[in-house]
Amino acid sequence: MAAEQMADRGEDPGRTAPSATPSTAPATTPSAPPPPPSPASPTPPPARPLDAIDRDILRILQTDGRASIRSVAERVHVSRANAYARINRLVEDGVIRGFGARVDHERAGQGASAYITLKIVQNSWRTVREQLQALPGATHIALVSGDFDVLLLVHTPDNRALRELVLTRIQSIPEVLSTRTLLVFEETDLGPRPDRPAELA
Repeated sequence: MAAEQMADRGEDPGRTAPSATPSTAPATTPSAPPPPPSPASPTPPPARPLDAIDRDILRILQTDGRASIRSVAERVHVSRANAYARINRLVEDGVIRGFGARVDHERAGQGASAYITLKIVQNSWRTVREQLQALPGATHIALVSGDFDVLLLVHTPDNRALRELVLTRIQSIPEVLSTRTLLVFEETDLGPRPDRPAELA
C-alpha cells in the first residue's frame, strides 16, 4: 500500500460510538434462507447465545450464501425445519445481516481501491456515516480509535474517479476536518475456508 495525503484541515476531534438494537418475528418454513431485515426496520434485540450447530450454519453460509435449506440441514445433521428456524433466528437477532456475493472488484470494472481515513467534528459520527454510506463504491465504514476517527474502504473505476470522490464528495462534507488516502495495490479476501476449522469457534 502507498499513502497519499489528500487534505488536512484541522485538529483531532473526539469520538462517539454508534448504537444499535432490532425486533423479533415468528419463523415459517420455505426452502431458501429468509431475507435479511430491511435497513428501515427496527433494530433487533440482543442476540441469543449460539451453539455449535448455529456456528456451523454460519460457516456454511459465509462460504456459500446460496446454500439451500436442505443442503445446510444435511451438513449440520438437523431437520430442514430446524435449520430454517435457526437461520431465521440468526437473521432476526441481527447475527446474519444479509446474503451476498464476494466480488472481484477489478474484474467488475472497479480498478482503483483505497482506504480513506477521516478526522471528523466531535459528536458528528452518525451524520458523517449517513453521508459516507451514500457514496458510490463505499463498501466498509468503521468508527475507530487512534490518530483518525473513521476508516472508509472504497472501490472506483480508476484513480481519476477516486480523486473526484475524495476531493469533491468526501471533503465537501462539513463535519470532515481532514482525510488521508491509502491506495490499495493488491488485496486478498480472507473468507471462511476448510483449512480454518476454528473459525467462529
